[in-house]
Amino acid sequence: MSVDNDADLLRGVSQKTKVWMSHGDRIEKMPEGFSVIGHTDNSPVAVMADSAKKMFALQFHPEVVHTAEGTRILNNFVFAICGCSPTWEMSSFIDWSIADIRSKVGAKKVICALSGGVDSSVVALLVHRAVADNLTCIFVDNGLLRKGEAEKVRKTFGDHFHIKLLYVDARERFLEKLKDITEPEKKRKIIGNEFIAVFEEEAKR
Repeated sequence: MSVDNDADLLRGVSQKTKVWMSHGDRIEKMPEGFSVIGHTDNSPVAVMADSAKKMFALQFHPEVVHTAEGTRILNNFVFAICGCSPTWEMSSFIDWSIADIRSKVGAKKVICALSGGVDSSVVALLVHRAVADNLTCIFVDNGLLRKGEAEKVRKTFGDHFHIKLLYVDARERFLEKLKDITEPEKKRKIIGNEFIAVFEEEAKR
């Protein structure tokens, strides 16, 4: 990308810099008040800005490693333009989340659906940090995990983190529901709905 205006968002960015555009779209006409501050041979409006209103739009992905100076662009936006302070740390989020969970749960028992994926695993660990033995995780094995992954989840959460873990072998149930289904989106919905159904059945017990 070529930089046309290095004030504000593109301050400190090289005159020629590599950016990642994973598509062939292009902007033909900008909204009123905007001007081009960065372009490529294929994209005449790679970055546009209305500096008076502090509004910016990028045609590429600044958050990926393929954009060489993406971190600088994001820093410019967050710190210089928005005026944020670089005081936040992941530990701050963890501490806040644990305190928030404790304030809502108190001494009550908690059940958590565990699929083995990143999202549910992080939730399980945060809740366990907050309520300890008052948590029971329900791990639903849908038969679609990688080889050996179900056992790894059981060992990680049960043996390593010492979380109360209820293992539900629902492999045949899921595979029967998915039999002869070839459309990916339909598969995704079936898996999601069936996971919720299994979890709710186990939760009632």
